[in-house]
Amino acid sequence: MSDFATARTSMIDCQLRPNEVNDDRIIEAIRAVPREFYVPKAKRSIAYVDEDIEVSDGRFLMEPVIFAKLLVAADVKPNDLVLDVGCATGYSSAVLAGLSDAVVALEEDSSLSAIAEKKLGEQGIMNVAVVTGALHSGVLKQGPYDVIYIEGAIDEVPQKLVKQLKDGGRLVCVLLEGGVGRGHIIEMHDGKASARNLFDANVEPLPGFTRKEAFVF
Repeated sequence: MSDFATARTSMIDCQLRPNEVNDDRIIEAIRAVPREFYVPKAKRSIAYVDEDIEVSDGRFLMEPVIFAKLLVAADVKPNDLVLDVGCATGYSSAVLAGLSDAVVALEEDSSLSAIAEKKLGEQGIMNVAVVTGALHSGVLKQGPYDVIYIEGAIDEVPQKLVKQLKDGGRLVCVLLEGGVGRGHIIEMHDGKASARNLFDANVEPLPGFTRKEAFVF
């Protein structure tokens, strides 16, 4: 077993399972993806530490525990269509691809979307379509989606994204409230969205989702 494979197993056993991530499908999807492949070469030695890893200026792979707990909340089914918002270098899309039927990987940084497309192709992952565009707008023409996953902490969830959920769909993210991050889920039922917080989650912010300041007279 390689050092990276050993580190991946250790991440699963020492980080994920003690934090109530025990779903076999999620564990195996994470085990199947070499996280080190999706971080800069200079940072591969820390690919499996439990912290966000910067992969580009101001862009991060979410720490493994929070990422995995959001996957548990999303309850991705084998026939689901998933929108991965802020896919960066493609790691989250690679894991989601192992859980779902197809993934639309949205990235607004064209250099990152090119990296994601190249890396996913080199890994032989064929059920992901990488799209370059504004993160807060989603990808309407490919939807609606069973699951929308947002890679990073955001100030608010745009209604444009919520409206791209199928009935029964789930949107998961880390929502910032008063500077505190919490795992958050929005579920769509009969055309109505309901939201609730799930767990404390402090991760790096995803650009483009800053709450607009209210005008004060």
